[in-house]
Order: sequence, then C-alpha cells, then structure tokens
Amino acid sequence: MPELIFPGPEGRLEGRYHPQAAPDAPIAIILHPHPQYGGTMNNRVVYNLHYAFHRMGFTVMRFNFRGVGRSQGEFDQGIGELSDAASALDYLQAMNPNSKHCWVAGFSFGAWIGMQLLMRRPEITGFISVAPPANMYDFSFLAPCPSSGLIINGTADRVAPPKDTHTLVGKLREQKGITVTHQEIEGADHFFRDDEAHMKPMIDNVQAYVRRRLTENTR
Repeated sequence: MPELIFPGPEGRLEGRYHPQAAPDAPIAIILHPHPQYGGTMNNRVVYNLHYAFHRMGFTVMRFNFRGVGRSQGEFDQGIGELSDAASALDYLQAMNPNSKHCWVAGFSFGAWIGMQLLMRRPEITGFISVAPPANMYDFSFLAPCPSSGLIINGTADRVAPPKDTHTLVGKLREQKGITVTHQEIEGADHFFRDDEAHMKPMIDNVQAYVRRRLTENTR
C-alpha cells in the first residue's frame, strides 16, 4: 500500500505508506521542506529518511503538505501545515494501534513543523531534525522540549547557517530531563547534495542514533 490519500483539515492529503509485518512495529512520520521553494515528499532527504526508518523496522509515512502534489488546500505559513502533520499522525496511529513507539523526522521547514508537533503530541518518543532553519523561524516554543532527539546539519549550510543551529542546540541542552544530540556533516550544504560524502553519512548517523535509542528503550 505505498500510495495513499487520507483526509486532512482542508481536504485530501497525498502520502506514501510502507508498513511492517509486525503489528506492534514503531511508527514514524517524515515531513518535507518548504512547499513554496519546491519542497515535496519526494525530496531526496525526505525520501532517504523514509527508507532509513523502514530499514530499521518502522512503519513509515511521508506526505505532501496542503497545496503540494495531489494534496488539497493552499500554503498556510506553517499553521495549516502543522494541522496537516497532526492529521497524518492521527491516520498513521489509527492504522497502527498497537505501536509502542512514535517518531517524527523533518527536513528544513519540515523540521520546524516536526518540533511543533512534538510539543502537541506527548506520545512522540523521539525526533530527528535535519537542517532546522533556526535563522528563519522561532523555535522558542520548545520550552521545555518534551523528548530527546537528534539535530543534524551540514557545516557548509548557507540556508540555515550552523551558528544558528549551535545556538538552538545550546538552548535545548540547558533543559533537564531530555538529551539533545547534535551532529554535523563536514562540508555538507543544506541539501546534502553529494550522495557519498554528505547524504550517506547523514543517513548513517540518523540510523545509528535511532537504533541506539530503540535498544535503550527495550532494556
């Protein structure tokens, strides 16, 4: 059932869904970059994150925000997109009621939406934020950040400069009860364009982090 259409706040939303055989498999939702700058669920980073989570045993869904692809509606400055993400998570959870773990991963604009979703859904047990645009969006709502996660970015990112990511990580690390892991991919730009030098190390880091967290949760 790779392609699906599911109900969203402003009409139908288009997604891709890859389940696991195990009914209690963990679930993950993957959020794409800015719709007005060409962001879709088929973005290379999003696509690679999707299949990375599936390889790790997750039932995974990615989808197009409103107004993108076959998803109905119009861009809503992040407010409506957060509602879209909540609807997608509702749908994913309804199809997987026995899942014990829920993760959210987002790239760029999708990382910002993912972190907001994290604040509203206490059942989310972990997050991955790839190249969060801390220079463009206010992340101060993460007070406190409700769960541990990984923030990963490239050292040559000119869209979301590393110094702003460092500031965000520093603020989150002041909070008690969670652990925010920060990793950087040397020489990578915002889009991790070089598959071998940048995309593969980024995905490898994500998989190593998630696998470690899953192992800790099963002890």
